[in-house]
Amino acid sequence: MSVYAGRFAGRAAIITGGASGLGKEVARRIVAEGGQVALWDLNAEALERARSEVGAAHVVALNVAELGEVEAAFADSKAALGRVDILVCSAGITGATAPVHEFPVQSWLNVMSVNVDGLFYCNRTVVPLMLEQGYGRIVNVASVAGKEGNPNASAYSASKAAVIGFTKSLGKELAGKGVIANALTPATFESPILEQLPQSQVDYMRSKIPMGRLGLVEESAAMVCFMASEECSFTTAATFDTSGGRTTF
Repeated sequence: MSVYAGRFAGRAAIITGGASGLGKEVARRIVAEGGQVALWDLNAEALERARSEVGAAHVVALNVAELGEVEAAFADSKAALGRVDILVCSAGITGATAPVHEFPVQSWLNVMSVNVDGLFYCNRTVVPLMLEQGYGRIVNVASVAGKEGNPNASAYSASKAAVIGFTKSLGKELAGKGVIANALTPATFESPILEQLPQSQVDYMRSKIPMGRLGLVEESAAMVCFMASEECSFTTAATFDTSGGRTTF
């Protein structure tokens, strides 16, 4: 049981990419701390496993890169939960590992479609309800790659830079309206997304972390849960690092 038991009592969250990795761990903590969660993910089988593992109240299999699917999922999750106070956007893909001049165009488009367009659709769809409620917490998961850029990962780096810029803009728009929006910029941590990368790329990213290790999903989940809580009441349009000392700004 979390030391913050009850922190999310009466609150309901939608978590994209919720079937595995950071999304699932955040869901586990929110439920343990008294909240309800709806998990969104492309993988229907993994969603059902995650539902039982974390005690999710609702799950939706969808492609966040399709606006119509996002809007339908939101309507279903809102009905199931009764309200939506928190949005955590952790769905994302890495794309190809290749230099820019050899980068597959379709892979570039796929990364932008999920990591940027999909995140925009989710934020755009949920914000009106949060404004109506006068309360909301939005956490958009970016990456240290969006600040510093990783070689041979131009699409991923560019997409995460876009998430940071988007969140800064959104947070300023919502400031003073009860709705807080921030981004998380983790360095590489142990997660199923690493299966999309060659070991050489993982080794490179580990070598850039002064602590000399990859992060743990629990470490980033703890930060996300602060960002998603009532305690995070004054900081908005900002980035929170969990980078093991890698980031320099």
